[in-house]
Amino acid sequence: MEHHKPDTEKSSKYNDLEKMSISQLLSSINEEDKTVPEAIEEVIPKIEKLVEVIVQKMEQGGRLFYIGAGTSGRLGVLDASECPPTFGVDYNKVIGLIAGGDGALRRAVENAEDDTEQAWKDLQQHQISEKDVLVGIAASGTTPYVIGGIKDARQNKIATGCVTCSSGSPLAAASEFPVEVITGPEFVTGSTRMKAGTAQKLVLNMISTSVMIKLGRVKGNKMVDMQLSNKKLVGRGTRMIRDELGVDEKEAAQLLKEHKSVRKVISVYKKS
Repeated sequence: MEHHKPDTEKSSKYNDLEKMSISQLLSSINEEDKTVPEAIEEVIPKIEKLVEVIVQKMEQGGRLFYIGAGTSGRLGVLDASECPPTFGVDYNKVIGLIAGGDGALRRAVENAEDDTEQAWKDLQQHQISEKDVLVGIAASGTTPYVIGGIKDARQNKIATGCVTCSSGSPLAAASEFPVEVITGPEFVTGSTRMKAGTAQKLVLNMISTSVMIKLGRVKGNKMVDMQLSNKKLVGRGTRMIRDELGVDEKEAAQLLKEHKSVRKVISVYKKS
C-alpha cells in the first residue's frame, strides 16, 4: 500500500493560486470540473458490470452496502440515504457506512480510516452475507478501512466492487468489480473532495439510479414509489397522476390522498 503513489496526490497543474483573481479561480476550477464526465465515460462498461451484479443480488433479496472514509464515506452515506425517499425502498436495502461512525459525517475522526479491521466489524453489525454486494469508495484507492473491508468480504464470498480515482490501486486489485475513474491532479493538490469527489458522486448516482430502475422502482420516467414526505413531493405526485390518468388536479390530489402512493393510484385506475 505504501508503495502506491495515487494519481490523486499528483501536483496541481496550477500554481500561485493565492495570486489568482476570483474570476480566474472560478474559471480554472470549472475547466478542471469539465473533465470529470469524460473520465467517467471511459469506464461505463466497468460500471455496467458492477450494476449488473447489484441488480442480480437485490432481485434475490440482497442489499447494497457502501463503505468509505472522509469525503468518500460521506458520499456513500448520502447516496444510500436518498434511495428510500426517492425510490420507496426500505432503509435497510442500501446502507452507507463511514469510518468512525455517523459522527464522522460532520467531524473527522482521527485515525478512523487507518484501521484495516473495523470495516468488517461495522458490516457484521448489519449481518452482511453472500446475498449482498459491498462497494468500497476511496479516491486514492489506498484507504486501509476500505481495503480491509473489501478483502474480508471477498473471503466471505461476498460480491465486491469499488469506486476509486487512482489507477492500479490496492483497492481496485482487491475488488471483484473495480471502477477506476482517473480524474488526475486536483486544482488544489490532493483535495479529493473536488474532482474525485464529483466523479464519485456521479458514479454513485449512476449506480443507484440504474439499479432502482432495473428493480422496477421507476415507471416511464417518474419516481412512482417516492415517499410523499413534504408538500413539494405531494404536488409532484399529484401532477404525475394528473398527467398519467388524464384527470384534473383536484381529482388527482384526492386519489393520492386516498391511496398514499403514486404507483397504487396508477395501477388501480389504469386497469379500470
